[in-house]
Amino acid sequence: MPRSNPARRRDLTDAAISLLAADGVHGLTHRSAERAAGLPSGTASNYFRNREELLVAAAERIVELHLSDMDRADAAALRQAPGAAAPGMVELLAASLETAASAQRDRYLAIFELTLEARRRPALRDALARLAGGATTFTADQHADLGIDVPPGAVPLLVTLYGGALFSLVTAPAGPGTPTAHDLARAIVAGAVAAAPSPPPNVSDPQVTGVT
Repeated sequence: MPRSNPARRRDLTDAAISLLAADGVHGLTHRSAERAAGLPSGTASNYFRNREELLVAAAERIVELHLSDMDRADAAALRQAPGAAAPGMVELLAASLETAASAQRDRYLAIFELTLEARRRPALRDALARLAGGATTFTADQHADLGIDVPPGAVPLLVTLYGGALFSLVTAPAGPGTPTAHDLARAIVAGAVAAAPSPPPNVSDPQVTGVT
């Protein structure tokens, strides 16, 4: 029967995330996770019956960490001093990209590894779906909390373009001419807002219905 020591399970999944970032999906095994977590041989099999369960658990741990980060970001937005200027969308995105490409780099490398592997593993794909689904909702809610006026149709585009920019920042080596997080954030905002689909016409508007 699988063990239920939450701290030990967390140690194994955190070690799995680090291994995914450093060695890729093929470098993650029960034994490598045990070694990285400093646990005795055979411990991981007490929590995860096979390698797929370990991969899914790593994905679920990433989702848990992401949701916690989102909660902290929401709380920070609500604590903003009255009268203080709210950060603009470019500033929000740039700060998020910088954090993701530095302090959270291992986590995102692990996400990219798991995302590719999920194409062949439905259980892993389902575990990562919470991550993708929460991003759009969180982005829209954060903009509303900060009073940033963003066309609703622009939010999915923002999330998609952000993902591409993040992949480049996290995986590509920096060099001369490499766009900065602020460069990418400005391009994302300009592109998403310009390309956002227009809302459907309001049928009660006299200019639409022809009623005067």
